[in-house]
Amino acid sequence: MSSLHQRHLAVSPEWLALYYKQPLEITHGEGRHVWDANGRRYLDFFGGILTTMTAHALPEVTKAVSEQAGRIIHSSTLYLNRPMVELAERVATLSGIPDARVFFTTSGTEANDTALLLATTYRRSNQVLAMRNSYHGRSFSAVGITGNNAWSPTSLSPLQTLYVHGGVRTRGPYEHLSDAEFIKVCVADLEDLLGHTRTPAALIAEPIQGVGGFTSPPDGLYAAFRRVLDRHGVLWISDEVQTGWGRTGEHFWGWQAHGENGPPDILTFAKGIGNGMSIGGVVARAEVMNCLDSNSISTFGGSPVTMAAGLANLSYLLEHDLQGNARRVGGLLIERLRAVGAGSSCVREVRGRGLMIGIELVKPGTDEANPEAASAVLEAAREGGLLIGKGGGHNTSVLRIAPPLSLTIPEAEEGAKILAEALRSVD
Repeated sequence: MSSLHQRHLAVSPEWLALYYKQPLEITHGEGRHVWDANGRRYLDFFGGILTTMTAHALPEVTKAVSEQAGRIIHSSTLYLNRPMVELAERVATLSGIPDARVFFTTSGTEANDTALLLATTYRRSNQVLAMRNSYHGRSFSAVGITGNNAWSPTSLSPLQTLYVHGGVRTRGPYEHLSDAEFIKVCVADLEDLLGHTRTPAALIAEPIQGVGGFTSPPDGLYAAFRRVLDRHGVLWISDEVQTGWGRTGEHFWGWQAHGENGPPDILTFAKGIGNGMSIGGVVARAEVMNCLDSNSISTFGGSPVTMAAGLANLSYLLEHDLQGNARRVGGLLIERLRAVGAGSSCVREVRGRGLMIGIELVKPGTDEANPEAASAVLEAAREGGLLIGKGGGHNTSVLRIAPPLSLTIPEAEEGAKILAEALRSVD
């Protein structure tokens, strides 16, 4: 055990998770690579949990941060803040929400917490619909709506949460149905649920479930849900903390795969927009955002430095068409990984889109989750020079692959090769 690991254990809570039997200290990064304290280089296929969106040490972002820090680091939202207004204008336009207002936070957890405050206040209801297998953050309210018991340490909550079918396509009671039939029965389940309860404030849903193992419903499910929700006056909150900014390749936002009946009422974002800086936020149409009848501020949300980083990062992403790169390189990577998975006895499914890919592992010859294999592959991939993540529903048995969106084709090929070796080591 390293001395830093010992010091970490002495001052950190026991529930603060660390990857690897011998935890890794990352000292610096560049592009799609990071280095540890021993000088070893790794290809990064997890980006600090989908957060290093463009590249490590991206010159445009580091320059913007440095220049802004040299002027002023902090002021709070009590004062006009030019970078915050400029980024809010761009996000409002990109969101697709009409007459949009934007509120910046410091994390996705805080963004979802704010969205829940807005929805419950606007609708005068403390009931919330959420998806099974979901994850929405670490705060008291966000944990209370999380549908994944591995990440929900308490059942106490300020909200009454009702869980809806549909977030997981290839497991559960409806997995045998066609996509159209799957959507039909999930909508029927929602209709039935609403017939047995007081009217909820909102449905909150990740278009692709992140911590849940990159699972998703068929395209159009949330559009079908929207028809039902609108009849009952229930808001739709799209949690885009992991799916936003073009990561899925096909769409800029995950909700756009379900956009037949318009954009969500509320959209939350975080992670990739700051490329590692602490930015989260909420977008909502004006009447929803303005429903609070008391004062509020954010001390750190929308800080000049993080906003400068967000502006530079978003500009780089759009100017270099990283969404298109995610579609092209991600398509190649998922093809390679499906070929690898076809030759492995422990791979149940390779799924995802763009540069958001999950590999679900099971015990050979069964449908039983295999968290031990997931941990072993994580270790073997590290030994091979590749960093990946893991997640999943009832058990943590899904490998999560989400590199920076500037990933090159040679890097995708290299990562697939290392993963193939790592999977062979546990077969």
